[in-house]
Amino acid sequence: MISAQTWADAQRLWDFQQMGHEPRPCSVAIGLGSHDLGVADTTADLYHRGMAPLVVFTGATSRTTHERMPRGEAEHYRERAIELGVPERAILVEPNARNTGENIRFSRALLEQRHVPVSSVLLVSKPYEERRAYATARKLWPDVEWVSASTPMTLPDYVDSIGDARLVVDMLVGAQQRLMIYPRQGFMIEQEIPDGIRAAYERLRDEGFTSRLVPETA
Repeated sequence: MISAQTWADAQRLWDFQQMGHEPRPCSVAIGLGSHDLGVADTTADLYHRGMAPLVVFTGATSRTTHERMPRGEAEHYRERAIELGVPERAILVEPNARNTGENIRFSRALLEQRHVPVSSVLLVSKPYEERRAYATARKLWPDVEWVSASTPMTLPDYVDSIGDARLVVDMLVGAQQRLMIYPRQGFMIEQEIPDGIRAAYERLRDEGFTSRLVPETA
């Protein structure tokens, strides 16, 4: 059973991860590969709304996706988007990235190889990773404008979609930890972390929601 305090702290982290950007037309949309096909659904919806003329899906497989997405996350996203009416000609696939940094670097390289001019990017991620993805992208490709997007949904709805409340809280804690430690490791830009968010993270960590944490280095 997850306590009311735990839910409140998880909600704080969930809200903090939302960048609050209003989708607007960009040069390209990049959908970050993961276990969540909702990223492909949202990217397809944004394409149909005229928010980007071209879509890049990026991602190999991971320990959490190799069984569900044996052909690779980006390829499964492509197939899903085509099912949803996105034309094949409007989709590029980057099949090798295994983390967010590689998602950005490899997508940039692919677009440069195709001579696609890029001044702005609609960055589509899981809802609880908007801020982490944005901070990474700003670090690695600073000369374009980044607009964050994800499936509009509440934390309870996301928990229902995953079917495992503890796992979702673990993922929120992991995303928050990376926001705090990756800037000093050179992986993303620095983000101001309010005291209340830091305290919520620490309470959840101390409660044992630690399965998605990474080792911290000095």
